[in-house]
Amino acid sequence: MARHSKLQKQVLSLYRNFLRAGKDKPGFLPRIRAEFRKNAQIPRTDVMYIEYLVRRGQRQLEQLRDVHTKQMGAFVKTKWEDR
Repeated sequence: MARHSKLQKQVLSLYRNFLRAGKDKPGFLPRIRAEFRKNAQIPRTDVMYIEYLVRRGQRQLEQLRDVHTKQMGAFVKTKWEDR
């Protein structure tokens, strides 16, 4: 069995914490899983970007744990349409 690096352990811990925090809030678990699956495609060698995402995820986790959080928002990239 392969051993995980410190960064991999941080990511796995963050994932577990997100799942625990989102289980009581409807609609959060599919979004959490999708986001982690999307970011699983990032190469392991891109350490700086992964560390950035871990820090960002920790801030988002704190917001999710807030009892007043009811829904998640997201910025979506759209194509500029000329009219």
